[in-house]
Amino acid sequence: MARQLISSGSTFEQEIGYSRAVVDGDWIFVSGTTGFDYSKMSISDDLVEQAEQCFKNIQQALNEAGASLTDIVRVTYVLPDTADFPKCWPTFRKYLGQIRPAAMMIAAGLSDPRMRIEIQVTARRNSGA
Repeated sequence: MARQLISSGSTFEQEIGYSRAVVDGDWIFVSGTTGFDYSKMSISDDLVEQAEQCFKNIQQALNEAGASLTDIVRVTYVLPDTADFPKCWPTFRKYLGQIRPAAMMIAAGLSDPRMRIEIQVTARRNSGA
């Protein structure tokens, strides 16, 4: 199976030189995904709304790859402010509570000060989650 590149249509992908996701066999590697609504290139000021949009963006990429959120096996959360992490837990449970992938949280600055969270996932089609 040939490698498949998936784009969200974000201007960032073209400007920086990356894909929203890369499919290699049954593996899907979704790039760090922020809370931008790529159809409007806008982002909410609200952290929880950004987390929700992250998962919508991730879900769209996975769907295009022939997978779903249930195929996620690993997730990495990046937040500039560690105090914000617990505020996102209900959103994380909403999307991944039954899937329970391996997870990691990193505190680091993000490329745009409006970004309050970035989420990266690895999925495997038909993982049986």
